[in-house]
Order: sequence, then C-alpha cells, then structure tokens
Amino acid sequence: MTESTAPQSEHRTVLLRGGDVHSPADPFATAMVVERGHVAWVGSEGAADAFADGVDEVIDLDGALVTPAFTDAHVHTTSTGLALTGLDLSGARTLGEALDLVRSYVASHPAGRVVLGHGWDATRWPEQRPPTRAELDAAAGGRAVYLPRIDVHSAVVTTALLDLVPRAASLDGYRPDAPLTGAAHHAVRAAAHGAVSPRQRADAQRAALAHAASLGIGTVHECGGPDISDEEDFTSLLKLAAGEPGPRVFGYWAEQVGDEKDARRIRELGAVGAAGDLFVDGSLGSHTACLHEPYADAPVTGTAHLDAAQIAAHVAACTEAGLQAGFHAIGDAALAAVVDGIRTAAGKVGLGRVRAARHRVEHAEMLTPETVAAFAELGLTASVQPAFDAAWGGEEGMYARRLGAGRARTLNPYAALLRAGVPLAFGSDSPVTPLDPWGTVRAAAFHRTPEHRISVRAGFTAHTRGGWRAVGRDDAGTLVPGAPADYAVWRTEELVVQAPDDRVARWSTDPRSGTPGLPDLSPGGELPVCLRTVVFGQTVYVRPNE
Repeated sequence: MTESTAPQSEHRTVLLRGGDVHSPADPFATAMVVERGHVAWVGSEGAADAFADGVDEVIDLDGALVTPAFTDAHVHTTSTGLALTGLDLSGARTLGEALDLVRSYVASHPAGRVVLGHGWDATRWPEQRPPTRAELDAAAGGRAVYLPRIDVHSAVVTTALLDLVPRAASLDGYRPDAPLTGAAHHAVRAAAHGAVSPRQRADAQRAALAHAASLGIGTVHECGGPDISDEEDFTSLLKLAAGEPGPRVFGYWAEQVGDEKDARRIRELGAVGAAGDLFVDGSLGSHTACLHEPYADAPVTGTAHLDAAQIAAHVAACTEAGLQAGFHAIGDAALAAVVDGIRTAAGKVGLGRVRAARHRVEHAEMLTPETVAAFAELGLTASVQPAFDAAWGGEEGMYARRLGAGRARTLNPYAALLRAGVPLAFGSDSPVTPLDPWGTVRAAAFHRTPEHRISVRAGFTAHTRGGWRAVGRDDAGTLVPGAPADYAVWRTEELVVQAPDDRVARWSTDPRSGTPGLPDLSPGGELPVCLRTVVFGQTVYVRPNE
C-alpha cells in the first residue's frame, strides 16, 4: 500500500529532547531522533547527548509530551470543511435560534448559491421538532437551503431546493413537511453538493485538513461513496492531500463489488477498500437504524438497505480480489445481517482469508454478546465513535428516548469488544461529531454506561495504532525505531495512568510497572494543547506564537 504524503522537502535529521516521549520502546523516554521520515531512536536524556552533534536540528521540548499522531478512522472531509466555513447550527439551543441563524446567514452571503448548513438536533431543543418547510422557507427568503440533521441521515430543505430536484417527491423517504430520508434525501443532497464549485470544495477540504492537523491528527480515513458525495469529490481530495503538506488521507469508497472488474474500479479511484459508509441501515436519531424491535418513540423498525445475501456477495467478491470490505451498521438487526452475511462469505472463500482481509464495520453500536463474539471470530475491525455516547448516551439522552433506557444501556460496548479481542479504531464521523481526538479518548474512558468504559491507554491505542491497523498496517501509529515519524507535541499537565478499575490505576502508576503515562482526561479538566504536528518527518502544523 502506498503512503499518502505530500511532496517532501529534503528530510532533516531532528533530535527532540527535554520532554516525555510516549513509546513502548522505552516507557521513560525523554528524547527521540527522526531521520528520513522515520523514527530512528528513542531513549533517555543522557543518551541523547551522543546524537546532538550529528543532527540537523535540535528541538527543546521544554517538558512537552510527544505522542504518535492521532488517526481519525471515519471522516467526511469536504462536509467537515463546509461545516467549518459554512452555516453551523450545532450551537442552536432552540428551534427559534436555528431559524435566526439561517436568516442571518442568508442575509450575509451572496444570493444564487445553495446554502449548506449542518448540525441541527431537535432532540436538544425544547420544541422537540425540526422546522417545518414553511418556517424554513420564510427564514431563507426564497433561497435554496439544505440542512442535514446532525447524523446526516435526514435533512430539512426549502421549497427552492426541492424545485431543483422535482423527482424527489416520488422517491422513498419523501414526506411533504418532515425531514427527508432515504433516496429522497440522497437526491437533494446530491443537488446541494453539486452546486459547490471546485474552488469552494478545495477550500473546504484544505480547511478540514488544516483543522485536523491543528488537533494532532496525522491521518484521516475518508469515507466517501455515491450516496454521500461523488467520485470527483473523492478523487480531488486524494489528489489534494497527496500534493500538499498535511495529514495523510486513506480513502474508502462505499460501493458494492460483484467481481474483479468492480474491485479494479474501486482501486482506480484511489480507494484502499470498498468500505466505509456502505449503508446496511441508517441512524438512531433519524429512526432509520434497523432494529429487531420497534423504536420506543415511533412504531417503526428502521430501514434495511442491504440484506445478508448482498453483504455476503460483497464480502466474498472483495476477499477474492484482495480488497478490504466494510459496512455502516448501527442497529441490532443491521449488525446481525452483517455477521450473517460475512459468515456466509467465509463459508465460501474460507475463514482464514476473511480474517486476513480485516474487513471493518463502521459505528457498530447495538451489539449483542453474540455479535461481539462473531466480530472476534470473523476478524472484523470495529470502527467506532465514542463521542456518540458522550453526545447521546445516558439515562436522559437521545438513545434512551429512541430505544428506552434498557436497550440504550447496551450501546457501544467497548470493554466487551476489547475483552473479546476485537480490534478498535476510533474516529469522529466528522462533521457528525467534531474532530476532537483527546475528547474522543475521554468519552471512551468515561463512557456514560460504566461497564463499557476502557482505560485511557486502550482508548489512546485505538485512536493511534488502531487506525493504522484498520488499513492493514501494523508498523505505524507508535513511536518505535523504524516506524513512520508521524507524531504530535503537546502542552499538558502531569502524566498519569487512568483505567476504569481503580486497582489497575493504582498499580500502573508505580514506576516498576513500566507503563508510560498519558494526560489526565478526567471530565471537566483541560485537554492537552497541540503545539506541533509532524507527518512522515515533515511539520504540517505549528501552534502560533509557540
């Protein structure tokens, strides 16, 4: 697999010293040498003296922490950039505030463009409902407006946008005065995003990648596909990332594969797999995640986009072609279909080959003990988003309203996945939840359901090395000699060892345990501040005035 890296200036040999280096090679390391884009040495301050005269640059860390750069394993890069530069409704506390934000935005931006917004969540508003089309039309002043719900599985739109897509009214998921879902939503989304110019798109992509770099993210997994964006958006992102300094981008294209020809086309797009958001179902917030039993607050069981037979065919074809497969699956019925389908594929092409392919499942929220065991059996990677639990978990959260408290408490069982040996890769699904790597690790360590909590160390591994393993690389995501020099430098307070079980936390803080510390991520505390991000030995971000 080729590495997505920007054109490099001549590599300099760099010695970092005088801080803390988080490395399994030496749990007490304070220094590191980087040469030709790779980690060359990790060790103690005294030993660093031997390298000082033979390097091109010495960086005094002044007590800062050096860690592997984070990998965000599920990102929609262009949409993230458009959310950063466009109409952001995530801060709206009421329906009225959301409509006011729309009015203000359209008044201050040129007419003629489709207005793209993001982030509304009616479950957080006292009105407990989205805007009607008439309300949105009035706020938009006749403009074409596309406002996806925070989970991006439904959207409210203006009449002016619907006029651009007259066939939407005949598609599944169309309702005259309610959020659009399914095929109707996909049609209006394609029209809205089709109105974005190539320059707007490139600006959005740069904004998203620059923001990621400023947070210590060195790699993102772009989850594209025909129901999410388009091929031009996908290929332009990969080209931009390969041609400019910034985070690496590994692309997944969510389209079904039936044979070697289909697999070859996926590769020609530059994708590393036919995975990501290949939808088996939708989302809980939009009542489209596919469930065995009806929702607690609606007499529906969600939407099934793929059945077990279609899943089996895709996985078998991808495995035969040596291509990674994967799916978006959230509800318990959807996850059961994924497991049944992949097990059928394993019966056809061989369990060993399926396991070796490291197929992946995105979100994987409503797991049961049986499906957790099946993930381990089939060698599946769980690409998960702990910020979902932070946003919607708990006794009073959206999950409990949608499912009832009992079912909601079963969601996102990270501890059970780790106990079963299932590899975890952490991501944000940005712009659904923000790029926020330390916040993501905190959300997993302090899960709203205590039995699902994992140690900070395990969460950190899932957000660094786990993302690399999810693309089939076992030689990266950790600072050891020979690994790619993807790292971040942080200003933080005292390093500690945190685990859900206090007994583990106590013995791990003993220096004799040899467990390297990490920042204290206790809720309410300040998160580490990124000072520098480096990708393949090249600096892609430096905090201003540092």
